[in-house]
Amino acid sequence: MPTQAAKPCQEATVYQRRRPERTLLYRLVQTHLATWLALQDDAAGRTVPALSEREFRRYLDCGILAHGFARARCADCGHDFIVAYSCKGRGVCPSCTTRRMVETAAHLVDHVFPALPVRQWVLSLPKRLRYHLDDAKLQNAVLHSFLRAIEQGLRQSLPAGDGTARIGAVVFIHRFGALMNAHLHFHVIVIDGMFWGKEAASLHFEETHLSAEALARLQSTLRKRIVSLFVRRGLLDSAEGEALRRCAHGGGFSLDAGVRIEGDDRQGRERLLRYCARPAFAQERLRQIDAEHLVYESPKPGPGGRVSQILTPLELLDRLAALIPPPRRHRHRYYGVLAPNAPLRSAVTALAAAPKPPSVEADAVAEESAIRRAARYAWALLLARIYEVFPLTCPKCGGAMRIIAFIDEGEAIRKILQHLGEPIEPPKLAPARGPPLWEAAGQGHADPLQERIENPLSRLILDGTLGAKDRVKVEATKGQISFVKV
Repeated sequence: MPTQAAKPCQEATVYQRRRPERTLLYRLVQTHLATWLALQDDAAGRTVPALSEREFRRYLDCGILAHGFARARCADCGHDFIVAYSCKGRGVCPSCTTRRMVETAAHLVDHVFPALPVRQWVLSLPKRLRYHLDDAKLQNAVLHSFLRAIEQGLRQSLPAGDGTARIGAVVFIHRFGALMNAHLHFHVIVIDGMFWGKEAASLHFEETHLSAEALARLQSTLRKRIVSLFVRRGLLDSAEGEALRRCAHGGGFSLDAGVRIEGDDRQGRERLLRYCARPAFAQERLRQIDAEHLVYESPKPGPGGRVSQILTPLELLDRLAALIPPPRRHRHRYYGVLAPNAPLRSAVTALAAAPKPPSVEADAVAEESAIRRAARYAWALLLARIYEVFPLTCPKCGGAMRIIAFIDEGEAIRKILQHLGEPIEPPKLAPARGPPLWEAAGQGHADPLQERIENPLSRLILDGTLGAKDRVKVEATKGQISFVKV
């Protein structure tokens, strides 16, 4: 991770490798993973899914030099540094999920979305319907109803009313809420207008403008279609469906289309796409109260108005495991003129001309073909895009550095790390622990979660008296323990 450093002659931003073993999340997983895995076993023989265990174990290897690294060297002055390998995980590792988020947004901005205005549409369903969306076929049916409703609504707003006009959209399916709670909802980035034409030479585009009344009608239509879909599949009976259709205040359906980015705001478009492609967990919002209590703070109020969630380390692992994306499913999807086989896709995406990289960055991608650059981004370019620091720039002479070797053999790894003064062994996984003392003695509460909520410190955090960055001190007076903000 880059940090601010000073050159002898001028101030500059210098890349320094990240050290995941020093982070709170790494220490928690390292300490409690074995215990969590042991607790997943039950009398019926069920164990933790192999995908979840693999994600956690790969995260513990991510960024650790003892598992291998790449070596970069400056041809001008001979300065070099090493970079550890990443796990390329999809659900637990904050570094790899952030890289995936930035890479997705960069690809969509540079190679998919033209310089046209875009709008974000967000659809959320009532809780009683939301829990059925684990079924992939039902999820797809709801999503297609949503996209068809948007397209028909925008088509009706065209003055000419061309029946062949299509939208262009990219869909992100979020399975999480702000507090890492299960909350499946849809984010759709739609080019704010309609395309029509039979071929690229006859491509036409016209911006659309939905009034508040048209948006309300679209929401009502969408609610009726989704409720009818659930009734047809036998998930709701006719009476329940009719009640949801007639329910006041939307009946738990939420449709928002208030975020719009202008066509010339390239940075705003990339920020919006990063938001849609973001991972479920943000490491900077997690802090530790004591050895058995954590606070995960939400950027906005969560269920019941809470802004923080108190968790034990094992509950944190439970939530992270539940939010690991299912395997072999796309993280985002294309629709309309942006669909893979759409006749106008090549003509629309040709309008997304990516800016040329600086000369020092061009050296890092000169050997990659245009098709490969459109599909993936070099590690160095992604870091430059996130932190505005190019890691392959020599901090001593300012020259261009290149990756010259990948070190995988154990003996070579140990010799180099010993020379650099780095640990030659990876951090050890802590063994599984026994049950808490109150549980072993049979004197525990029936509901440990309720015990934590009744704790004075927990109440201060839940009611908003203490924030995620506040410090407290413990005072004991006449046998009573109290917490005071400092």
